[in-house]
Amino acid sequence: MTYDDYHQQKKVILTVATTGAIHGKDANPNLPEQPEEIARQVAACEELGASIAHVHGRNEHGENDASKLQEVNDAIRAHCDDIIIQNTTGGQAPYENRVAGIRTDPHPEMASLDMGPFKRDKHIITNHTRNNIERLAVEMQAKGIKPEMEVFNSGQLAEVQRLIDEGMIEEPPYINLIFGGSFTPARPRNLLNMVDNLPDGAEFNVLAVGPHQLPLTTMAVFLGGHIRVGMEDNLYYRRGEKAQSNQQLVARTVEILDRLDRELATPDEAREMLGMPKKRVEQPADGD
Repeated sequence: MTYDDYHQQKKVILTVATTGAIHGKDANPNLPEQPEEIARQVAACEELGASIAHVHGRNEHGENDASKLQEVNDAIRAHCDDIIIQNTTGGQAPYENRVAGIRTDPHPEMASLDMGPFKRDKHIITNHTRNNIERLAVEMQAKGIKPEMEVFNSGQLAEVQRLIDEGMIEEPPYINLIFGGSFTPARPRNLLNMVDNLPDGAEFNVLAVGPHQLPLTTMAVFLGGHIRVGMEDNLYYRRGEKAQSNQQLVARTVEILDRLDRELATPDEAREMLGMPKKRVEQPADGD
């Protein structure tokens, strides 16, 4: 997780976040909402080099619905070869909705894990207590699900360290640093500071909202980090031009990495870098 990693040709893990939980087709008609259209875009992104798909579910009206994660997972497996499914456990305040993301059949290889609450828009507070964080972390650990710890501000790095110290997180910790919107201000210096304060041995990923997606994810590469792009975080290809698809955003990132002489990690290489089994042995749900 240093500039030396860049010079040593460390491979980059590319995550695509196709859908999200907030904006819908009213904001960009090309945003995929239903399982088949999500899966088709994930498959196209896998073909381009994405190794992880961050997954949300929507109901038939396009509204966020954790109960639809099973259908989306099934569709992705039907359309894709080996991409790592990373279900969300975030965004939904009730614990019963959050935990649905790690109780699909089979459960996902990865899942997001919010490190605390955050505010969104004028009237929305995404509440997330320490008790809920621990419950999710413990169940993920028991099932062998790799958590991607979502850090919305620098103070939440203390929660990451606490989970590590208490033995709830397997090595190496994987941390998603989030910038823009109502989260950490999207400034290069803030990214440098966050990286400087990561736990020893951590792998990190950068998510930046809207117009900050391209510059800050590119900067992450120079710091030895990984990248998340997609229409969950950014609906535009360039100023005034809405993205045509998730694969359009992924293709641009792949082109940049190629010009920087950097290789993308395959799904198996990503598994190895994150301390996950190389080949997933699918197991039925354990009755949770």
